[in-house]
Amino acid sequence: MSLSGKTAVITGSNSGIGLGIAHELAKAGADIVLNSFTDSDDDHKLAADLAKQHGVKVRYIKADLSKPDEARGLIAQAGVCDILVNNAGIQFVAPIDKFPTEKWDQIIAINLSSAFHTTAVALPMMRKAKWGRIVNISSAHGLTASPFKAAYIAAKHGIVGLTKTTALETAEEAITCNAICPGYVLTPLVEAQIPDQMKAHNMDRETVIREVMLDRQPSKQFATVEQIGGTAVFLCSAYADQITGTTISVDGGWTAL
Repeated sequence: MSLSGKTAVITGSNSGIGLGIAHELAKAGADIVLNSFTDSDDDHKLAADLAKQHGVKVRYIKADLSKPDEARGLIAQAGVCDILVNNAGIQFVAPIDKFPTEKWDQIIAINLSSAFHTTAVALPMMRKAKWGRIVNISSAHGLTASPFKAAYIAAKHGIVGLTKTTALETAEEAITCNAICPGYVLTPLVEAQIPDQMKAHNMDRETVIREVMLDRQPSKQFATVEQIGGTAVFLCSAYADQITGTTISVDGGWTAL
């Protein structure tokens, strides 16, 4: 299956899940717009390397997605958006009564509101092209909950609701909107946490992964960024033309519990 001729804008994509999705979409032939809130030489080199590796066009556009104007400006600056992947997200952990107001506002802005703003600008482009795919990265925490993550869970549940509404508004068009709900994914950020967890729990690597980090993931295996990216590619394919307004869990059975 080829996505040649399509352009994918992926928010929060200079590392982790977003970069993994970028690689898989580029491998399928899509041109890519990478994004984060930084604007370094490394960001632009990442774009150049991705282009060279997959033989597609890749740009990097800086945008702070906590700011509505910059979220909307990202899509406007891209100029074309056949595929929109709303991936950008941050996390903070605290009890509700001690949760800093500024952290709540920041998480809701980046994890939820930015997806509304990017979608609002991308939809007219998709309608003009008579084709579009929106893939929102939610979470197992968009379908379940855990203590101390009020803002993240509220935002990820909100992403699922936004996904359904977008799908209903575009149901008679060749535009789909779906959410991927990953469990724990082995990203560089998660990998870096393992040694600290080993020390804190006095456990070896495999035990701390199985019994601490993947306690709620029945498969006892991390999902990979390639698996999340492959799911996104499937949702952009013709096989998924009639899949819209739904969630796909890539969580090793977490939400089956």
